[in-house]
Amino acid sequence: MLLYNELQFFCRIPLLVALIVFYRFTGLAYSDTYFLTEEHLHKANDGKIWIKKPRQKTKVVADIPLLEVPLQILEKYRGQQTGGRLLPVCSNQKVNQYLKELATVCGINKELTYHVARYTFATSLTLLHDVPMASIAKMLGHTNIRQTQHYAKATNILVGRSMQNLSEQLNLHMEVK
Repeated sequence: MLLYNELQFFCRIPLLVALIVFYRFTGLAYSDTYFLTEEHLHKANDGKIWIKKPRQKTKVVADIPLLEVPLQILEKYRGQQTGGRLLPVCSNQKVNQYLKELATVCGINKELTYHVARYTFATSLTLLHDVPMASIAKMLGHTNIRQTQHYAKATNILVGRSMQNLSEQLNLHMEVK
């Protein structure tokens, strides 16, 4: 039998997953997601929807083209919030508490926090898919590449892929003896 607290936690999992996926696909900081409203959504000439939002922390505009997944999340929760906010974001402390509980339930031995999703966006989602560092900086709302390099770490996968691309460009075959 589930206790009330456990039931309450499990009922929040769909929202928590939606928020983490949204964070991971946009790279927005917690406060920027919390204060996201319709006025921050813009349709480009090609019909694509972008988030254009001054970051709460720095006031530098983050320009983020939205992929289908975060668009679906926005649509799912549209109109459910007060004050014009687009997503039902609870406090940062509560999100991190739920993530810690979720990690425990799932047997994940890594500290999960909201901010980890921002790092994941910078590294796993963008950098590992050949998005240029300057573009990542623009989406994260950074004013210089140094800030972005703190988030977007070169991984062994990226280094290996880069060397494979170099090898192909030089028309060489790398052999390990």
